Order: sequence, then structure tokens, then C-alpha cells
Amino acid sequence: MGSLDRLHQPVLVLNASYEPINVCAARRALILILKGVASAEEHAPSAVHSFNRSLALPSVIRLLEYRRIPQQSRSLSRKNILLRDRYTCQYCHRTMPSIELTLDHVQPRSRGGGSSWENLVACCHPCNNRKGNRTPDEAGMKLLKIPRPFSLHTSRHLMRMLGNADARWRKYLFY
Repeated sequence: MGSLDRLHQPVLVLNASYEPINVCAARRALILILKGVASAEEHAPSAVHSFNRSLALPSVIRLLEYRRIPQQSRSLSRKNILLRDRYTCQYCHRTMPSIELTLDHVQPRSRGGGSSWENLVACCHPCNNRKGNRTPDEAGMKLLKIPRPFSLHTSRHLMRMLGNADARWRKYLFY
């Protein structure tokens, strides 16, 4: 695995109270550690190297000062819609890489549908073409689930899903 790939690995972020609050890229986690804002609680088996230094990549970091986390909301973006829908086409139920997915407006924009959490879903190109400028009912297609905004529950569920791939996260995620 290249050093750039390693810097994009997910890292679990804990509050000072050890409560899981976020997931960030290893690059961001290293920056927080180097700034003295966080410390590494668990390390991944890989490291990054500079001319005169080697740093073990963190797998779990903990903020050194407690941060009050307001009601969590995420910005509306393609990445966050795909995360919410778990990279799964909401019509044919196939999970695939992000490059093979597009966003579909459940209620087409041309018919008054806006770009909102409740109207956007992950969709593969063939299903999007099949649905076209129609509603799912008109196209004879059924949504896997009703689209909803990203919530604290969604965020925690994603952390647990990612934690399945990294055993070092499990003791912090309250399985």
C-alpha cells in the first residue's frame, strides 16, 4: 500500500471522554497529533516516513480536551449521500464503488424536486437511465429505503461498520 493510500485510511476520533465522535483520514489525525490537540490511542501496523522521522499511523485518536458536540449534522454532498446509502443503489440494491454510482433526484428536478437529503439517493447509472425523468412509482421502481438526513444514529452506525474492518476500534464503539 502506498503512503498516499495509508494517509487516507479511516481513523476513529474519540472525545477526551473516550466517546466516539467522528472518523477522519489518517492524514488529518496525524496533523491533530502533531499540533498537540490529540493523542494516539491505537496504532495501525504501518508508518509514514520523512527524511529524519518515522511516525506510526494512528488507528484511534483521542482529543486531549473535551469538545461539546452539538447536534450532529452533515453537509449535503455526494460523498455524504453515498455514505448514508452505504454505496448501494437504492433501486437495484447493488453495492458498488463510488465511481459507478450517481445521485438520483427521487422527485425529478424538472418537476419541482429539490436537492435535499430527503430527495437524493445513491443510484447506479443503468437504474438512473431507466428511471429517467419520472418518479419511482411512474417508472415501476421501488426505493430500498426512504431517504432521510444524516443523523447521529447514522454516524454511529457507520463508525461500527468501519470498525468491523479494524479490530482496534471495537472496544471504543460499544458493540
